[in-house]
Amino acid sequence: MNPRERRAARHLPPKPEAGATPRTRRRTAPITVEQVVDTALDVVATEGYEALTMRRLANALDTGPASLYAHVVNKADLDELLIGRLCSELDLPEPDPAAWREQILGVCARIRDQYLKYPGISQAALAMAPTDLETVRVTEGMLAILLAGGVAPQAAAWAIDALLLYVAAYCLETSIARRRSAQDDAVWVVDRDELLRRFAALPAHTFPHTTRHAAEITAGEGHDRFDFTLGLMIDGLAHHQGPVDTETRTAGHAQA
Repeated sequence: MNPRERRAARHLPPKPEAGATPRTRRRTAPITVEQVVDTALDVVATEGYEALTMRRLANALDTGPASLYAHVVNKADLDELLIGRLCSELDLPEPDPAAWREQILGVCARIRDQYLKYPGISQAALAMAPTDLETVRVTEGMLAILLAGGVAPQAAAWAIDALLLYVAAYCLETSIARRRSAQDDAVWVVDRDELLRRFAALPAHTFPHTTRHAAEITAGEGHDRFDFTLGLMIDGLAHHQGPVDTETRTAGHAQA
C-alpha cells in the first residue's frame, strides 16, 4: 500500500467480519487520528516505547484493536504519525548563512529533546521513509540551512540523514541507559566512579591506553558528547562547501 492509499485508509470505516455477530462495544464516542496519536504518546511517556502495541493502545482508548485500523494501517504507520506529531512541534529558524552551524545544531538539539520526552520513541524514526508532511517540513528546513551555508546539495542531503540517524541512536541509547539505571542491580551502567574503578582494575600491560586515559574515556556531563559528535559532523561539511545557495538565502524558510 502506497502512502496515498495508506492515508486514505485512515478515513474508511472498519469492515465487519463475515458471519460475525454484533457485540457490545465498550466505547461509543468515535475515535479520531488525533486521539490515537495523543493516547499513543501518553503510553510511551509513562511506560516506554516498547510497551506500545496496537492492543495496548486499544485498551488505553477503551476499544478493540480492530477499530484502530480505520485510522492506522499498522504499527509502522502509527510510528510515522508519532514522529510526525513530534516534528510538528518543532520551530525552525530562517536560514542564516553566517550562523548555519549553530542553526543546524539547534534543530538537532530540539529533535533530541522531543525524543527524550518519550522514552525509546526515537526507535520509531529508524528506517522510516520520511513521507509525513511534518517530517518533510523538518528535513526541508534542515536542507535550507545547509544550502544557505554553502554545503553542496548531495553532501547536505546525506548529512541530514546522518545527523538524524545519530540523534535517534543517541536518544535510544540514553533511554535504554535510563531504564537500566532505575534497576538497583544496574546502577553501574551510568555510574562514572564505578566505571573508573573497573578500568583501574584492568592490567595496565594489556590495556595501557584504557587505564591511562580512563578519565577521558568516562568524561562528559549532560549532552557534552552529543554536542561534540554533532560538532565533528557539522565541521566536516566544510570540506563539501560550494557556492552559497542564493535562492535559499532569499526565499528563507516560509514554513518555519
